[in-house]
Amino acid sequence: MMTLNGRPVSADDLLPLALVNMGHFTTMRVDADGRVRGLSRHLERLVKDCRIVWGAELDRERVRDYARQCLDGRSGPCTVRVTVYDPGVDLGRPADADHPRILVSVRGAGEFPTTPLRVMSVPYERDLPEVKHVGLFGSLHARGMAQTAGFDDALFVGRDGFVSEGSTWNVGFVDDSGTVIWPQAPVLPGVTMALLQRHHDHRVADVSLTAAKAAVAAFATNTSIGVRPVAAVDDVELPGEEEVLRLLRESYLAIPGETL
Repeated sequence: MMTLNGRPVSADDLLPLALVNMGHFTTMRVDADGRVRGLSRHLERLVKDCRIVWGAELDRERVRDYARQCLDGRSGPCTVRVTVYDPGVDLGRPADADHPRILVSVRGAGEFPTTPLRVMSVPYERDLPEVKHVGLFGSLHARGMAQTAGFDDALFVGRDGFVSEGSTWNVGFVDDSGTVIWPQAPVLPGVTMALLQRHHDHRVADVSLTAAKAAVAAFATNTSIGVRPVAAVDDVELPGEEEVLRLLRESYLAIPGETL
């Protein structure tokens, strides 16, 4: 199911998104009870990013209405993606685009994956990292490079030598005291990361690649994967502190969802 401002979307509507690729989005997991962990934060992200990308205000209640419309009649957990873009955007005059619309798409969602990830460090910095934008070429190219090399995904390292984030996820590291360390770097402020920061001891600090490989444990996190262990960084196996990771998963799953 896919709608644009509440109406069935056409191929012509999607052409500007495919060919110009300018917009921003958020992805939410809607559990079987119709609730979303961090719903308010997802809506805040859309409003904030709409101001940055389009210089326009976004009505969060319209977003909720369109999402509920797309979910009508569906059962079981679903993943809802809300993309904000202007079908009238022009490659030569992007500044003229000022009528963003709301594209909602829905797909099924399974259980949170628990298989540990093996990641390859890749020198890369996302454009405008504080915005969850649709410009995913660099991130997905890095993921593809890692997979070609035999890994599951890519871990980004900035020009300053510090770890930032994964291709489509935030990363956290656990030190020998059991404290979670989040990289102090320009990253997407992930909703799942923010929720975990409220419910678990943590600190934010620079994380060098050497420090990342010396961590007691590491994990990737976003709405689609929850808390997923990282088993190795490059050729270094991480010990994996199962108790801490278990507590992180349990604390995340215990966070009450908000009604969409």
